[in-house]
Amino acid sequence: MIRLIFLLPLLMFAAWFWFLQTQGLSLKQGQKGFIYIAVFNLVIGALLAGIIWLTQR
Repeated sequence: MIRLIFLLPLLMFAAWFWFLQTQGLSLKQGQKGFIYIAVFNLVIGALLAGIIWLTQR
């Protein structure tokens, strides 16, 4: 399961892009959403890396 964790940001970016397209918004207007998604996924990745590091001892 952990091998597929890289799909989470890809799916979130795709969903946000689809939402923007269906609402008739440009990528420029949705830029803040892409930043929020990236930061959220970086935090999740850092937490998971920390957990893996702690449990490998």
